[in-house]
Amino acid sequence: MKFTLLPLGARFRFEGKIYSKTGPLTASDEAGGQRMIPRYAVLQPVDGAPPPAPPRAARKLDEAAVLAAFQTFHDECAALLESAATGALEGQGRRDRLDAARRRFLAALD
Repeated sequence: MKFTLLPLGARFRFEGKIYSKTGPLTASDEAGGQRMIPRYAVLQPVDGAPPPAPPRAARKLDEAAVLAAFQTFHDECAALLESAATGALEGQGRRDRLDAARRRFLAALD
């Protein structure tokens, strides 16, 4: 197993010692000493160590659908700006409408 696949805090064996991952390139041994672990190092997880998370599958989005959703979001934001300029909508109401527009945009991407 490669060091980059381990989550922070995971325990592993390297060169006969047991370490815990403390950073992207560092680990501490059982005595508290710090050591840099090379990226090329092959590590052995200690019993009970969580397996690495599976890589996320790449999402494919339809460009036309994204552009249409963004245009709708842009139009809603422009309407919010106009209502703010005329004083038709105050404070939290603007924020609520902006948050709702964001949710609709993200929902259109799913």
